[in-house]
Amino acid sequence: MIELKTILLAEDNPKDVELTLEALKEHSLANKVVVVRDGVEAFEYLRCEGKYKMRKKGNPAVLLLDLKMPRMDGHELLQAIRSDPMFKTLPVVILSSSKEEPDLQKCYELGVNAYVVKPVNFKDFMEAVKNIGIFWALLNELPPDKRD
Repeated sequence: MIELKTILLAEDNPKDVELTLEALKEHSLANKVVVVRDGVEAFEYLRCEGKYKMRKKGNPAVLLLDLKMPRMDGHELLQAIRSDPMFKTLPVVILSSSKEEPDLQKCYELGVNAYVVKPVNFKDFMEAVKNIGIFWALLNELPPDKRD
């Protein structure tokens, strides 16, 4: 049996976390979802540090990343991830309410794989998360994980 890789969700808004988890669950994506509330916690998860030092090594299937978070925002985390050889190939999808061109431009310059604006409409949000989850967690072929 194939082991489904974890989805890492870096989001500080509890309502958006709840909606994202509900959308993934509603569409039968059985991947485990780990929720972190800021960029520092996300980087600790990826590097198996802090409270994540005992977790099984390996990158998640995808990092769903909000831009506006405390301590370390999405841009800073994306830059840190792409600067570390262990995470250069980690799929990162920005899931943000920002439609600002500078945010979009900066994320692509930093190496994001996809940028999705969070729809305001509940049904559209659920559909967007479902499509992200299906593609990145189930369909996308990941490179071999060098952390094992």
